[in-house]
Amino acid sequence: MKLKEIIVVEGRDDTTAVKRAVDADTIETNGSAISMETIEAIKLANETRGVIVLTDPDFPGQKIRNTIERHVPSCKHAFISKDKALHKHGKGVGVEHASVEVIREALKDAHHMEEAIVEQITKEDLLDAQLVGGPGSKERREKLGRILKIGYTNGKQLHKRLMMFNITKQDFAAAINAIWQEEKDV
Repeated sequence: MKLKEIIVVEGRDDTTAVKRAVDADTIETNGSAISMETIEAIKLANETRGVIVLTDPDFPGQKIRNTIERHVPSCKHAFISKDKALHKHGKGVGVEHASVEVIREALKDAHHMEEAIVEQITKEDLLDAQLVGGPGSKERREKLGRILKIGYTNGKQLHKRLMMFNITKQDFAAAINAIWQEEKDV
């Protein structure tokens, strides 16, 4: 599977994992303190071939995403859930620990963070769906991130993430129904 876009990853081990999964070029940020030189390289890559950001499902990975999004808002973002990026012996979490299939699926499902919002999901919708401020809300947010392929986020950032990815109220409702059905079946 050859990709036109350049994949932005955190480091050398992530590049190795991505290249096992797909034929693609990468740009490494070398951690969460991204240099302006790297930002400029990402901008140029996005203008010429397109960019997909694929960072670890942790705080530094989110910090990298936020920095790139601030400077290059038109790039795509791919997510791997934390449970799919765990080291087999529990020694960390990262893209480098994900399987070939998981990386391919994440790249296939990459999203643009679009400005246009169809019908906005409200913060009240999040409360009604019991995604914030109650027992089991963290687990529901994890499931929601996996179903919508937008990654996990805490309760305070969930609304912003849904808006960034232009998640429709219809897709949100379908995901919530799937979560409730899964909880009912357990």
